[in-house]
Amino acid sequence: MARDRSPLPGLPDWPADRPPKAFSDLSLGPLSDVLGYHIAQASITTFGLFERHVGQPFGLRKVEYSLLMLVLANGPLSPKKLAQALVLSAPNLTLLLDRLQERGLLRRERSQLDRRSQNVVLTDEGQRVARASGAAAVPMESALFDRLSRAEHAMLIELLRKVAGR
Repeated sequence: MARDRSPLPGLPDWPADRPPKAFSDLSLGPLSDVLGYHIAQASITTFGLFERHVGQPFGLRKVEYSLLMLVLANGPLSPKKLAQALVLSAPNLTLLLDRLQERGLLRRERSQLDRRSQNVVLTDEGQRVARASGAAAVPMESALFDRLSRAEHAMLIELLRKVAGR
């Protein structure tokens, strides 16, 4: 039987196709209908896969990866659009942009349309890291996709967008 490493350091490994025995016979009680509980449980799995495939190999946090993917897909973006897409406050976005700029992954440049504003642009190194980490995410997504049918996958994304209010 294939084994996955536990998504949380310090927890034992367990088979990927079922929860640890200690949890399988545990009643969830009211938690069985609590959406937040199930989202949190799913996030443990997705976070562990992200760390293994993208986070550790590229030294990226989830929000950093998301920002790189947005700029790679859209080209230069204003900090305001990035803050809205990532649901970040302006101060938190500034810290994030500063961190990625210090790593040489992006730069801020004046907008050609409105010289008073700036756009966030990937550097050559930023484009390389974005493309490589995007490619590394493919097997991560495949591991999750294998658990769902194509229709379930599309439905889950649609439902999570609704929960997020998007």
